[in-house]
Amino acid sequence: MRRLALALVALVALAAVPEARAADSLLDKVQQKKEMIVGVKYDFPPMGSINKDSGKPEGFEVDLANEIAKELGVKATFVQALSKTRIPLIVNGNVDLIVATMTHKRDREQAIDFTMHYMITGQRAVTRKDTGITHVSQLAGKQVASVQGGNAGPNLLKVQPKAILVQFQEQTEALLALKQKKVDAVVSDDVLNQFWVKQDPSLMLVGKLYTIEPYGMGVRQNDSRWRNAINQALMEIWDSGRYAEIHVKWFGQKPEFEIPWYPK
Repeated sequence: MRRLALALVALVALAAVPEARAADSLLDKVQQKKEMIVGVKYDFPPMGSINKDSGKPEGFEVDLANEIAKELGVKATFVQALSKTRIPLIVNGNVDLIVATMTHKRDREQAIDFTMHYMITGQRAVTRKDTGITHVSQLAGKQVASVQGGNAGPNLLKVQPKAILVQFQEQTEALLALKQKKVDAVVSDDVLNQFWVKQDPSLMLVGKLYTIEPYGMGVRQNDSRWRNAINQALMEIWDSGRYAEIHVKWFGQKPEFEIPWYPK
């Protein structure tokens, strides 16, 4: 009888564990403190950069994160996320959400979870017009800048293994190296490439995209309530037309892609 009683107690305890874990969600913490800490890029216009006048973050991803915060009934507080610090910021609990041009990749799922995709872009190189480089094949033996922690450099080596990668901490450093003729090209996501070329007539795009990059927001692992709350907020922003408005604001046109369907 005593063994049976102990077994029943054990079963009750085990049954209570999933419920307790389900309740222990970042969603509760965020809603209690009415604040969501978001990691965004400061070096990746028009997705995320620092306004020269106000000194505050601005950009497409900043606006999108603010809209998500509104849906959750909280405010968004922003911190800088570099390509190499995005995942550690989530893993170490420094931020609640990463919205920082991060491609959803299988190997990254070993450390963090991802929301649904919120943008589709691709990668290619940017060069100076005086280099004569017009195709990725011409990057063989050339010094090509990329940022640490990003995948544009490794992806380039898959299509042009003879390129010589030169890594930098930030995109602004890579661009400066190109302008100072310390490197022959820079590889990055095309949303940034297009911005650079529009801002500087001495620069040009190199050939076509060599990858497809679906951006996802980074969240901590094993917290489906938090991930689902972000997904639901994102879909509400999409369905209401606010996503398109933000896209037009920063890119001058409506998105040419669809966000994957999500159950209502």
